[in-house]
Amino acid sequence: MLYEDDAVVALNKPAGLPAVPVKGSDTPSAWSLLSAELKPRRQRAFVVHRIDRFTSGVLLFAKTERDRDALVRQFLGHSPVRQYLAVVRGYLGVKEGTLVHYFRREGMFQRLTTERGSQAARAELRYFVERRLRAASLVRVTLRTGLQNQIRVQFSATGHPVIGDRKYHRAEALERRIARVALHAGHLQFIHPRSGDSVSVDCELPPDFQSLLQALSLPTRPRR
Repeated sequence: MLYEDDAVVALNKPAGLPAVPVKGSDTPSAWSLLSAELKPRRQRAFVVHRIDRFTSGVLLFAKTERDRDALVRQFLGHSPVRQYLAVVRGYLGVKEGTLVHYFRREGMFQRLTTERGSQAARAELRYFVERRLRAASLVRVTLRTGLQNQIRVQFSATGHPVIGDRKYHRAEALERRIARVALHAGHLQFIHPRSGDSVSVDCELPPDFQSLLQALSLPTRPRR
């Protein structure tokens, strides 16, 4: 647990663990594990938002339906600050910028479409290049909208797929330095549903992500 009080719980979800139960499967999820931990205290866990199964980082739950509803309204209004760290292929043209695309949902995939396309949903994010790596970049991403797989799809569309993202870039199946998508939910800021105060939760990079950064780090130049 990264943060807990009477209303909310923020977890550090490891990559590979589903946020919520998978239909037709008895695989543990962040929700089921948290529910089991809260049960002896006669508390419950309510889903506020989700992050992808193979993404690590901050995941928020509420303890009552009323608190859940208040937080969900914030997420629907895109008011929480949601920041991710991602390692993408290559070097972006500018150090910081905004990406805007339009998605159409097809089963488990998001497909690019036009603004006037049928069932088009607007996807927007802001990025900042934190560090140049070997044929890759570490970027900090702030979501302006919160569509499923948004970061992965938008960077893939620019020709800079997230390393390890086999779903939207098949060539990433050859990646061996990390066994999942190199995406981490590192920061979440929201308004507390009861106090009205701003709450910030940060989550450190997991070992596999740090190992990838080390493997891709550019050699330092010797001092003269």
